[in-house]
Amino acid sequence: MKILLLEDDVILQEIIEEFLLEKGYTVECYYDGEKALNAIGTYSFDMLLLDVNVPTIDGFEILAYLREIGNTTPTIYITSLAGVADLKKGFEIGADDYLRKPFELEELHARIEHIVRLYRLQEEIEFDGLKFIPKLHQVWVGDKIIEMRQKEAQVLEYFVRNAGKIISCDEMIENVWNDENVPTHATIRTYIKNLRKMFEKDYFDNIKGEGYRFNIV
Repeated sequence: MKILLLEDDVILQEIIEEFLLEKGYTVECYYDGEKALNAIGTYSFDMLLLDVNVPTIDGFEILAYLREIGNTTPTIYITSLAGVADLKKGFEIGADDYLRKPFELEELHARIEHIVRLYRLQEEIEFDGLKFIPKLHQVWVGDKIIEMRQKEAQVLEYFVRNAGKIISCDEMIENVWNDENVPTHATIRTYIKNLRKMFEKDYFDNIKGEGYRFNIV
């Protein structure tokens, strides 16, 4: 499980990072809000740990923007802001949890595990001998891991759960994008093209004039 940690206290960042690595997580650390936001837009993360008072862009602004564009990555605030107004603001923006400093590291771990269970981040779907973990954006092919972006994983999950059914671009947009910025049919075709490149076998049948069918037979 890959976690982004945004914390500008150098010592605390190192302590949290070391602790999470020992627990088996993959951790990427940032001191600066703008750099953290750029990383979130470039790479896939399974959870965000955000301090609020950090340089350039604060943690509240980061999460507000992410929720606005439809990024639903589970997020825990770890902050020294202890006021009820700040706590309320964090949850209104879309945080999944709010942990006040100072805190015990084991408490942080317990909260992470709770969110993992709540969102079933480690749920596995098997198809054609492969192991697909949608929330981690990973497909295991034996010992090899195929990493993908969040939206690619969501597109693949919809196809896998509807294997054998012809799915139009409009149906994909309605069920995967919901109220987010609506993509074009060309964008959908690009996602499918990218997914095809990830596997040795082509699972996507192009049904002319109708859409695509995920074929695992």
